Amino acid sequence: MNGSTLVILLALLAGSALAWRRGARAMATALILVAALPAVTLLKQTPAWAVVAVGVVLVGVLWHRHARTAATITRWSAISRRKAGVASTMDIARVASAPAMRRKAASVRPSLAQTTRRARWLQLLRLPAVEVAVRLCRVGAQSVWASVEDFIVVFGGPRTGKTQWLAGRIIDASGAVLVTSTRIDLLDITAPLRGSKGPVYVFNAVGMAGLASTITFDPLTGCTDPTTAAERAADMLGASRGGSGDREFWDAQGRRVLAALMHAAALGGLHMRDVLGWVADPDSAGRVESLLRRSPEDAFVQEARQFISTNDRTRSSITSTIMPALGWLTSSAAAAAAEGSTPFDVAELLASRATVYLLGAEETQAAPLVCALTGHVAREARRIAAGCPGGRLDPPLTLALDEAALISPVPLQSWSADMGGRGVTIISAFQSRAQLLARYGQHDAATTLNNAGSVMVFGGTRDRDDLNFWATLGGERDEPITTTDLHGRVASRTVRKVPVVAPAQIANLPAGRVVTFRRGMPPVVGTVDMAWRRRDVRALSRTGGRWERPRRAWAWLTRPPFSPAHEVAPIARDLPVWATARPDEGWRN
Repeated sequence: MNGSTLVILLALLAGSALAWRRGARAMATALILVAALPAVTLLKQTPAWAVVAVGVVLVGVLWHRHARTAATITRWSAISRRKAGVASTMDIARVASAPAMRRKAASVRPSLAQTTRRARWLQLLRLPAVEVAVRLCRVGAQSVWASVEDFIVVFGGPRTGKTQWLAGRIIDASGAVLVTSTRIDLLDITAPLRGSKGPVYVFNAVGMAGLASTITFDPLTGCTDPTTAAERAADMLGASRGGSGDREFWDAQGRRVLAALMHAAALGGLHMRDVLGWVADPDSAGRVESLLRRSPEDAFVQEARQFISTNDRTRSSITSTIMPALGWLTSSAAAAAAEGSTPFDVAELLASRATVYLLGAEETQAAPLVCALTGHVAREARRIAAGCPGGRLDPPLTLALDEAALISPVPLQSWSADMGGRGVTIISAFQSRAQLLARYGQHDAATTLNNAGSVMVFGGTRDRDDLNFWATLGGERDEPITTTDLHGRVASRTVRKVPVVAPAQIANLPAGRVVTFRRGMPPVVGTVDMAWRRRDVRALSRTGGRWERPRRAWAWLTRPPFSPAHEVAPIARDLPVWATARPDEGWRN
């Protein structure tokens, strides 16, 4: 009885499986329903332990078949076809929604860790997502977010909405912010609102719009340490590097020599102009060796001696490599921004949640100075983070690097892999992928993109290689093709593979629309939030503060009641520090 019942059951199951594979879904469902009768009969006549054993074996077999590579690929393909190759509502809710970001609050913000289950649930419901995440775009009623520990890269041509989107992220940042820009747009839009969170400073090495620098930074700061001197030299030369082959060789030679000379100047309490004099006339650098004998690193003495005593041709090549990194010394605005009696204190910047705007311009020679300051802030923040709970800054430091390739080409290929885990959020904006390749080279650019947790592509590009790259990254989908005869009757139905987002569609994205590639889910096409549509920005614009130039009226920065943590000492005593003035103190010079 049991044997015949089992045979009937197996035959019905095999028939249903065969019908399902051939597409006869109705017949397969009917056979499964019929198989329920012998299955129930068999269960009544079989001991319980045998049923459990068979169930365990059956579950193991099904799990193995589900986890096989072939099954995984087939399942992914079916999901891709069903969703047209883009992220579904459930994908966004599972990976990139606000609740998904709040679930990681305890790891990215150690101070927000909750001990009880009830507190964690309340945090999941009430915690503002901007405290632990960065808003990327909107897709219908949903918002797509990236964690504050993710490295975000933005590509977009002029007037596509990139700057307006970045302004919103600067306003939302919960901790200190460092902003680089080639215009004062970001300063005009965000400085009044950032002033309510902490002090606001300007480092204007190019004299843009007549704004005076309210902080200063001497590139020799900290260069008494050999490691800092080497990093500072690499940052300054990195702003003017390029090419390959022989160029890379001379860049390496220039970094070693410049690090030795800056180390010697710092040990002797000298100025960057002395470094410029040694590079321009190596024969006058006889004092360098005596200064470097105070250094704990003997290799610097050898580097300086080799540079001074080498032949004229080699020395000339090294000099021509270093000189572009020191060209800012010929600019009065840049030289003034680099001279200050009080060193720039990164710890105070982080504690007071300050905002620093670094202004530069492509046609000036100030990029090495801006890059050196950016590197100094980031590396000091990383050092401070090592002593914080969880090894992270809390709240995180945000580096909003607009036009990074032009004025602050910091080593993103290495920072992007490390800074996120230290509590440093990096948002780097470029005009195109071609610009990234031109500045960093093919290998470093590829590393930078690989480390990016989210990539946002605005429209405006016309480069074929860029468009094909993004279309390939988006993948392909099945497009149904219907063929008809001369009388309009359907002759055949087929499918063909087409890009999920075609190159022409990416090139012609309207302003404010963006294609977002986020780790962990398919691409999405969404709408970005423009800063000028925000309620806080619009409220400020109605009062006139939004459009007033900072150099004309900075009184709005003194209106909010600053807490003691915001009362930071002036960085440059000889400059007006409008950002740190209290309402009852007025202007200070």
